[in-house]
Amino acid sequence: MSVPGRHAANSPAARDIATIVHPYTNLKLHQEEGPLVIRRGEGIYIYDDDGKQYIEGMSGLWCAALGFDNARLVAAATQAMRTLPFYHQFTHKSHMPGVELAEILLDMAPVPMSKVFFANSGSEANDTAIKLIWYYWNAMGKPEKKKIISRQRAYHGVTIASASLTGLPPNHMDFDLPIDRILHTTCPHHYFEAQDGEDEEAFASRCAEDLETLIMEEGPETIGGMFAEPIMGAGGVILPPWGYFPKIQAVLKKYDILLVADEVICGFHRTGNPWGCQTFDIKPDMISAAKALSASYLPISALLISEDIWARMVEASARIGVFGHGYTYSGHPVAAAVAIEAQKIYEETRIGAHVRSVQDHFQERVRQFDDSDLIGEVRGTGLIAGVELVKDKADRARFEKPGVVGTEFRKNAEKHGLIVRNIVDAIALCPPLIIDDNGIDDLADRFEAALEDTAAWVAATEPT
Repeated sequence: MSVPGRHAANSPAARDIATIVHPYTNLKLHQEEGPLVIRRGEGIYIYDDDGKQYIEGMSGLWCAALGFDNARLVAAATQAMRTLPFYHQFTHKSHMPGVELAEILLDMAPVPMSKVFFANSGSEANDTAIKLIWYYWNAMGKPEKKKIISRQRAYHGVTIASASLTGLPPNHMDFDLPIDRILHTTCPHHYFEAQDGEDEEAFASRCAEDLETLIMEEGPETIGGMFAEPIMGAGGVILPPWGYFPKIQAVLKKYDILLVADEVICGFHRTGNPWGCQTFDIKPDMISAAKALSASYLPISALLISEDIWARMVEASARIGVFGHGYTYSGHPVAAAVAIEAQKIYEETRIGAHVRSVQDHFQERVRQFDDSDLIGEVRGTGLIAGVELVKDKADRARFEKPGVVGTEFRKNAEKHGLIVRNIVDAIALCPPLIIDDNGIDDLADRFEAALEDTAAWVAATEPT
């Protein structure tokens, strides 16, 4: 195929265009614009093919918690590769990195958990949780209790089942998703979804009522589980309204419905606590974790499983003769060793205390932009935030063409050396946990420059 003229023949960008299918990318546009090629990382910064520096304001994909040059994680991977470069956990086999990491996770779990199942991504962990919900209710003699509830604008992955849980239209369109037995309830975003005069607690009560109505319409005897992120990250950094999770959990308990907490983004100190469950008073039956589990230096995920579910798994596998689920790389010893080292670093450097020491400054600097006519809402906690760009601040009116202004902001941010993610017209920020006050100020200054450029662009291009 021909390569656009702006990319020299055989350049990294041209070679990329010729060979790679990019996730979450406009594939047609990519043929014209090509990639931003990243060469190296250092602390909270990354550097492109031309040597330009950027603050990685998204920790890559919500995940590089310890930045991009942690020598201890590199050393842990190197030593593990020399010792046991691969082994599996099938058919009664094990290895010490897997055992030790499971012990760490169970010790730090926000509610009592019994066992850990390892996978390679958040999507796989959530896919496994779906299968275990079905497995559990079969073992309980309730084979009809199989429908699973997620939420509009939720994000739980991109495998066939986890993408069905995901409540975002682009993840469903033309993929023939969602699959059967997956339902979606109200998105708990007070800013856009609340009715006139409805405060956060009243809105949370209505969300719980909507959930109960859905359960009753479908039949409580058919509903097996619900998935929820403490903060809905890829849906736009949506925080639950006050009192939301206690109200939701009361409904689930009333109808004997399992709850899976998707901690893939929030886990490991992002919200100022080890788990988002602790920040928002969530008491789940299973917990999925990934991303910052290894600071994303190697792919690994985990599903924490309660004793009740585990006991039913044992009974079912005894009856069947095997627990027929697993991945070649479940608990890969090198990835597990890196995750162990990441957990040790979090503990030894008191990363949770560090997040709590800088989170107020981070939130204050981001919220200073709330007075911009282009910004309708600034939301966040810990070291995660979302900035909602709107056409009309007074009316909370969205732009006629969703995502155009958000994309312009993202490009302007890159021009000023800041990597952000636009989720339609919400700008997400999720810097590495190691960021300090100076780094936060640098990030905020670059964000402000991008905001000024975007406001000028909107004034010049948007109809009045």
